[in-house]
Amino acid sequence: MATHSKKQSKKTVSKKAEHIAPAKGKLGIMIPGMGAVATTFVAGVEAVRTGLAKPIGSLTQMGTVRLGKRTDGRSPLIKKFVPLADLNQLVFTGWDIFEDNMYEAARKAGVLERELLGNIKPFLESVKPLPAVFDHNYVRLLDGPNVKKGPNKRDLAEQVRQDIRDFKKSSGADRLVMMWCGSTESFLQPSAVHNSVKAFEKGLLNNDENIAPSMIYAYAALTEGVPFANGAPNLTTDLPVMIELSRANHAPICGKDFKTGQTLMKTVLAPAFKARMLGLSGWYSTNILGNRDGEVLEDPGSFKTKEESKLGVLEHILQPQLYPDLYGNIFHKVRINYYPPRGDNKEGWDNIDIFGWLGYPMQIKVDFLCRDSILAAPIVLDLVLFLDLAQRSSQLRDIGIQEWLSFYFKSPMTAPKLYPEHDLFIQLMKLKNTLRHLKGEELITHLGLEYYD
Repeated sequence: MATHSKKQSKKTVSKKAEHIAPAKGKLGIMIPGMGAVATTFVAGVEAVRTGLAKPIGSLTQMGTVRLGKRTDGRSPLIKKFVPLADLNQLVFTGWDIFEDNMYEAARKAGVLERELLGNIKPFLESVKPLPAVFDHNYVRLLDGPNVKKGPNKRDLAEQVRQDIRDFKKSSGADRLVMMWCGSTESFLQPSAVHNSVKAFEKGLLNNDENIAPSMIYAYAALTEGVPFANGAPNLTTDLPVMIELSRANHAPICGKDFKTGQTLMKTVLAPAFKARMLGLSGWYSTNILGNRDGEVLEDPGSFKTKEESKLGVLEHILQPQLYPDLYGNIFHKVRINYYPPRGDNKEGWDNIDIFGWLGYPMQIKVDFLCRDSILAAPIVLDLVLFLDLAQRSSQLRDIGIQEWLSFYFKSPMTAPKLYPEHDLFIQLMKLKNTLRHLKGEELITHLGLEYYD
């Protein structure tokens, strides 16, 4: 009887696979902000397609997903397990305040070697930026000539919507995804204009100062039924209006702020401290970088936006309200300094003061010399492919926020009043279990008792 009951319980765990439409035709990628991250992503995709490089860092291209028991030996590549678009199906466009095509922009960004860029020069030169929606009030330390003009923000939004329709037609794309890779905007708080589509559209007509350019792109994309991800810490999609549009038009959303260097380390180390019940008294983080992102963050308003994104990670992971003796009095400081000689090669220093048995203090020092755009580019690739998958899934396309993509963000979006999960390893389990769920496979709990019956 015991054996029979175990078999019955296993049957109840398995389920019918969700319907996922095939990834037919071209997938158009539309990118507001054609700077270092965007050019590194697009150039990288072309380098992989032409056999010049491998997609290191991309879960969709190199990652596997375990299915069933450890003894089953089933661990297919993710891209073979779920129907993702192939890299050869991707076509690109974008917007930028500078007129440089992607080859020129990549040269100026200085991330990739000139030899590599030279091998894919014709392709990169073919990707030219559309005039961008830009307002100097939201990014105070940048200005450029390639900007849209209109009587109000509603007109600018309609121009972006037309760009979306034009690109879909000219490129022959069957489906589209929009990925914000633009600069960090000044800090904004949610306000009444963000509470509904009706209020937002009225605000567009009235040039409401609480509507930033990134919100105009998100509104245009979601109104056109295009999934949208926010790679910066801006207040963009994490608003009632965008959730309303996302659900109504079957256009999945996620964000915000790509988790690349220093915060990636925090979401690895902090869970380890909590797992072992080691206390934390202080965490001091400072960064130097010399790319456009570093220049923009010299402005206090933009830095405030980034700071809020970086500071929230530890509190959510360590849960001081549950462990006041260990994490109830943390001093957490974040600094970012613009240092032009470093370019895109960011350096993050962390001093971490922890304490253990009987309160005895210890320290950890981390010096992460990373390449910001090299870490971000595979995140962009994974997100556009997973968002496209979500829109083709009968279950995911209508839920709005794709929390299972938290793995990629410093400030993951969640349902209202639900705290975000920041632990990198729980995030990865959430992502892979979502893929298993879509395909009708058993979820992996790591309980392990079945091996010892």
